[in-house]
Amino acid sequence: MPTDHTVRPPAVAGVFYPEDREVLLDTVDALLHPALTAPELSAKILVVPHATYQVCAPVAACAYRTLRGRSIERVVLLGPAHRAPLRGLALPGVTAFSTPLGEVALDAELAARALALSQVTTVPGAHTFEHSLEVQLPFLQRLLPQFTILPLAVGAALADEVADVLEQVWGGPETLIVVSSDLSHYLPYALAQRVDKQTCNTLLTLDGIISHDQACGATPLNGLVRAAQRHGLRPHLLDLRNSGDTAGEAGCVVGFAALAYTEPVAHA
Repeated sequence: MPTDHTVRPPAVAGVFYPEDREVLLDTVDALLHPALTAPELSAKILVVPHATYQVCAPVAACAYRTLRGRSIERVVLLGPAHRAPLRGLALPGVTAFSTPLGEVALDAELAARALALSQVTTVPGAHTFEHSLEVQLPFLQRLLPQFTILPLAVGAALADEVADVLEQVWGGPETLIVVSSDLSHYLPYALAQRVDKQTCNTLLTLDGIISHDQACGATPLNGLVRAAQRHGLRPHLLDLRNSGDTAGEAGCVVGFAALAYTEPVAHA
């Protein structure tokens, strides 16, 4: 990790989400409005989409509303590397990320733990224009009073390699894992529904492999499935829609899902 204070500036503010601070606050607050209920789940892992707020934020908010009242201090973010070829998982080589809502510090301790594994390296270019992690931050900034992040861009990797990284940074109830992924891309509405239902079935049964035709974040999702198997996590489907539902164009859609994974209850 760098010793000087270095900040990764917002790359997609004004494109994927509002650039103006006040507009962004109003947008996120409306999505997280207290009148909009959420299951009382203490999730260890959330799955959330990462397209533009216009089309996917209502689905993402279904997951994030479950964080109300949680005492979370660390958030591990995993998302696919869209903009740069990458082997393994990459850290950004900065000490903070910024959005129009302010800066969020990277967690140096978690970064050191992750970098102890050979599949994790520091590749600033994998983060420079990457949107899959950045778009999650405004939701987290509005819900969590104080937290650090471990942002990991995920490239070509085995499910076990991703799961091993999660194991290194698992922590306790103070640590949340967020996996950022959209589902099917540019299919007709009815076909997208069928494909996305199959993908969610894999995520709910923890049985099977998700392909990149099913989800752009297939690699981190497959790592999530492996980690959930190891820890006996219980999956919960919170929302499943596509851009035809949220934006009204049904001819060529992108799928979105929100899921939560909870740890087994310890019995005395």
